[in-house]
Amino acid sequence: MNKPAVLYALILLMVAFWSGNYIAGKIALREFPPMLLAGLRIGFAGLMILPIYASERARLRPTPRDLIRLLLLGLPGVTLNQLLFIVGLSRTSVAHAALLIGLTPMFVLVLACLRGLERMTPAKAAGMAIALAGVAILRVFEPAGHGPTLLGDFCVLLAGLFFALFTVFGKEVTHRYSSVTMNTVAYVAGGLALLPVTIWEASRHSLAHISAGVWFSAIYMAMFPSVVAYLIYYYALKRIAASRVSAFSYLQPVFASAMGVAILGERLGTPVIAGGLVILSGVYLAERG
Repeated sequence: MNKPAVLYALILLMVAFWSGNYIAGKIALREFPPMLLAGLRIGFAGLMILPIYASERARLRPTPRDLIRLLLLGLPGVTLNQLLFIVGLSRTSVAHAALLIGLTPMFVLVLACLRGLERMTPAKAAGMAIALAGVAILRVFEPAGHGPTLLGDFCVLLAGLFFALFTVFGKEVTHRYSSVTMNTVAYVAGGLALLPVTIWEASRHSLAHISAGVWFSAIYMAMFPSVVAYLIYYYALKRIAASRVSAFSYLQPVFASAMGVAILGERLGTPVIAGGLVILSGVYLAERG
């Protein structure tokens, strides 16, 4: 068996799962309100990852102090990240959401520089300026009433920012605990925190009338992008350089946008294509600068 080929096939599968998350989200939002979908996704993900955590033999149990830190990191970094992503997705297009989530590495870079973990270089600064110019193209030249709203795009950007905060400020504690431990704490705590809202939202909607396809989409969001893809991600990080893994992230907006056109019938106008190329170019330059 060609092990490198299998590894890269898994990474492509991971990108496909993350790309499919946008499509599944759009389908699920046809019948679920955003808050209910977010609560169900995070709660289901917590239930799905608990058996994996229980079977992880070599895990280090968090100390009470680290558990508090994991909660303080995980609740905004995972719970708010996914909540804002779903709220934003309900008000914008797949292409907009995928491109704006693609700015997350730039947020990580800015926060790392502010904390003294990275050094800002002219190339990185230029890359960030180019990426922001791409966002301007995406927003300013989009025809009025076309679909994606400013509020939706802003919520997606905030989702990426919260994940960047989780990545940078959680660096110390993540070195001591596995990704399974980190995600278990975040998803279980998030599901419990959102449980009152989830129950209240569920009481206002007839879940029995939700179609099977929409339920499948919600379960897909909880299982594949939230659990399976992250397991593949950290599995790959242990075997090849992080730069190689991250390089595949540039395929996500392409895959997601193509799926949005093919499955949902979304339209890719000139501003989306031009803005997307500028954003991805800027993020690439900022990461490599």
